[in-house]
Amino acid sequence: MVMPSAQPARSRPNAPPVVSLSPRRKVVLVVDDDPSVLRGLERLLRANGFNAELFDSAEAFLLHANVHEALCLVLDINLTGKSGIELRRELAAAGSLLPVIFMTANDSAATSQAARDAGCVAYLAKPFPAAMLMEAIKRAAAGSN
Repeated sequence: MVMPSAQPARSRPNAPPVVSLSPRRKVVLVVDDDPSVLRGLERLLRANGFNAELFDSAEAFLLHANVHEALCLVLDINLTGKSGIELRRELAAAGSLLPVIFMTANDSAATSQAARDAGCVAYLAKPFPAAMLMEAIKRAAAGSN
C-alpha cells in the first residue's frame, strides 16, 4: 500500500523509502463499463488512501478526465465502444505519460501482448487479488515521481 509521507520510512535497515505523494497525485483514474467493477475498485482505492475518478467508457474518459492530476489509469481492455488498448494508443499519440494498468476478464496471450505493446505498468487478469492492483499502483507511483 502506498502511504503519503513527508519523510522516507526508516523503520527497518535497508527498507526502501515510502513513495511520497502530494494530495493531488493520489487520484487514480478508472475506466470500466461494468458498474460493479467500478464500485468495487472505488471502495478498494479509497480504503487504501486514494481518490478514484470513475468512467464507464473511453469516450467519457476523454471528455472529462484530468490526466495531468492523476497518478495512474486503471483501464479495462474490453470496453463498449473504443477499447482500452485504442484509448491507450490515443493517449500515447497525444504525448501522455500517464502510467496505465490494464485489466481484462478475457485474458489471452494475444491480449496480453497487445497490452504490453501499447504500454503498461501492469496487466491484470480479472479477477485479481487487491494486493496485485495495489502493487501495480505502487510501481506507477514510483515511476511517475
